[in-house]
Amino acid sequence: MTQETPSGTFDTENIQEQQYLNLCQKILDEGEKREDRTGTGTYSIFAPPQLRFDLSDGQFPLLTTKRVFFRGILHEILWFISGCTDGKKLSEKGVHIWEGNGSREYLDSIGLKDRREDDLGPIYGFQWRHFGAKYVDCDTDYADQGFDQIANIIHTLKTNPYDRRIILSAWNPPAFKEMALPPCHVFCQFYVSYKSEKPRLNCQMYQRSCDMGLGVPFNIASYALLTYMIAKVCDMEPGEFIHVMGDSHIYCDHVEALKLQIARKPRPFPKLVIKRKISDIDDFKYEDFEIVDYHPYPTIKMKMSV
Repeated sequence: MTQETPSGTFDTENIQEQQYLNLCQKILDEGEKREDRTGTGTYSIFAPPQLRFDLSDGQFPLLTTKRVFFRGILHEILWFISGCTDGKKLSEKGVHIWEGNGSREYLDSIGLKDRREDDLGPIYGFQWRHFGAKYVDCDTDYADQGFDQIANIIHTLKTNPYDRRIILSAWNPPAFKEMALPPCHVFCQFYVSYKSEKPRLNCQMYQRSCDMGLGVPFNIASYALLTYMIAKVCDMEPGEFIHVMGDSHIYCDHVEALKLQIARKPRPFPKLVIKRKISDIDDFKYEDFEIVDYHPYPTIKMKMSV
């Protein structure tokens, strides 16, 4: 799934990744010290300049100043698209990013004592595929229940690509009390450009809560990947991913790790290859994707605050 060669000298400047590093430095320099839900504490600024990433010609914004967990990103996006809300399904694939929010201790602490362990409630995938349906548990079959936003977006892109309402929303306030965690990446809008020979699909995402150390590198790649997948089934080319952020913060226990990352010079982004023709969003499989020419610096460990 990934293809790498030994790291060497990289002369090409990666301005797109540098904008992320510059934002991290700005937060370290100017951020307001704030308490937060997890008790860890953050340095925070509000509404920084948007980040923009070019997805054309196979470019894929997987940060290089540390190794980013692409396998986890891919499994999670496939899990979201399936509508699944059972964290155990991800854990079985070796992706443990939701385990803290699905633990017995955590669910009990937010009043979900009757919810079985790993049942995360009506989070992203449920909202994307069954918006408005009544949530029972993660084992219930929700086929044909609620509003399928993903299917509607694809239909609209194919039939009315100039529509200004091509929006995917995970923000459903009445359902928050049932969720293990309300959505951080709230909604995105798709826009088709016809300036090139083949239509290009662009995506702008708004994120209300932005964990710059752990979350944002993951979120950038995740929505870039979603844009690639929807473009594929609509016979379009990926265009640009634009990331708009609200509360943009660095956890106090991530400061030293990010200082190390900021000191590294970004290398060129890798390429993403989708290996076969796919016309149905539900037909994607893990094996369909390959990251090539990814030459990251070593992993930087950061603790996840829950």
